[in-house]
Amino acid sequence: MTDPWVALQPGSDPAERVRMLRRAHETFTTVGTVPCPVRSVVADSWRRSARAGVGPDGTANVELTDGDLCAYRAEHPLARVMPLFRELLGTFAADGEHLLAVCDAHGRLLWVEGHSATRRRADGMNFVPGARWSETAVGTNAPGTAVAVDRPVQVFAAEHFIRRVQPWTCAAAPVHDPRTGRVLGAVDITGGDGLAHPHSLGFVRAVARAAEAQLSLLVPPGGGAGDTPLLSALGRDEAELVVDGRRVRLSRRHSEILVLLSQHPEGLTGDELSCALYADESVTAVTLRAELARLRRLLGPGLLASRPYRLTVAVDSDATVVERRLAAGAFASAAQAYTGPLLPGSQAPAIVRLRERLAGGLRSALIAHRDPDLLADWAHAAWGEDDVEVWRALAAARPAAAVRARLAALEAELSVPVGRAVARARGATYLQRPSA
Repeated sequence: MTDPWVALQPGSDPAERVRMLRRAHETFTTVGTVPCPVRSVVADSWRRSARAGVGPDGTANVELTDGDLCAYRAEHPLARVMPLFRELLGTFAADGEHLLAVCDAHGRLLWVEGHSATRRRADGMNFVPGARWSETAVGTNAPGTAVAVDRPVQVFAAEHFIRRVQPWTCAAAPVHDPRTGRVLGAVDITGGDGLAHPHSLGFVRAVARAAEAQLSLLVPPGGGAGDTPLLSALGRDEAELVVDGRRVRLSRRHSEILVLLSQHPEGLTGDELSCALYADESVTAVTLRAELARLRRLLGPGLLASRPYRLTVAVDSDATVVERRLAAGAFASAAQAYTGPLLPGSQAPAIVRLRERLAGGLRSALIAHRDPDLLADWAHAAWGEDDVEVWRALAAARPAAAVRARLAALEAELSVPVGRAVARARGATYLQRPSA
């Protein structure tokens, strides 16, 4: 059985594979269909790239330079494992005329190191520190796709969406925060066709796991007994609670309950909690009590009390972190902590209100603040790719051709009556284009 994450199967002819991929890429960029020789992971990425408005002749934009780049890197969690990356991958990159690259969770390159001649060639396509290499910015590529799908991935030659990147091959693996499980970024090896081998994918995967292990040792406050429990609910339908050294994965309903109780340390009565959770008034109190009983068994003794229902210890959540930073005017810090909408699949009335309040507050702050990097982070994220008001602000702050083209496409779609009707039917809190 072949591994769909490996770009080139053993025994394949690289030159013939490149020819097939170039024909397939040409077919996709002209008529929008993906021929069979293209791997599913690449085909899906091409489609996401096209939906994001990436053109095959585009290039990466450099968003951070000089002091701004140095300051951002110094504060990034992956700075603490750069010595490990250099030790494990640095010599391999230099000896093999490859590049070691590390990006953040938004696909922005933080470090690019390795063979000097290879670096000079990579400069020609802006594969440099401070450049954004997310899928939504430059299409299919290993570091950008790895953080997009949260999987180690290999991208070979013409599998890259942008033509000027197609002479290259790369393999990347996401690196996670060992405490919360969040993607911090990705580690990547980029070079020639020789990297299209299962060993290179396995190598970067092992390096990423080693980095996560080292981070867990470097950050001991992340889960020992007595620490404040941490609830992660942004950008995920099922929240995760870290408590007493345990990582507890919660169902959607239990996620909703814990988010609400963490927002109300004074507690909620059964009626209040029922109204917050259920739009259907026919749901009985027995149903809620059964959910709470299951949650209490899952959490262990002593954490969930009743009359009113409340948490017996303070639980910090990623949502409240964003709220605190917003209230303090720390917009950049709030945007960095915001990893997606709060429990995006939840329809619980109180969760919907919290989700809209948090996203709307951050979004309004970013538009008012007019920082082009922060606006670009939002616009290129999955939740902001159709946000026309943010794209307008970004176009005003950074009027690049790609930004103006994306804004024009969104405004054209919004001018169609059905687009406005779809947005109203979804209960959108800001203008969005209809789904394709």
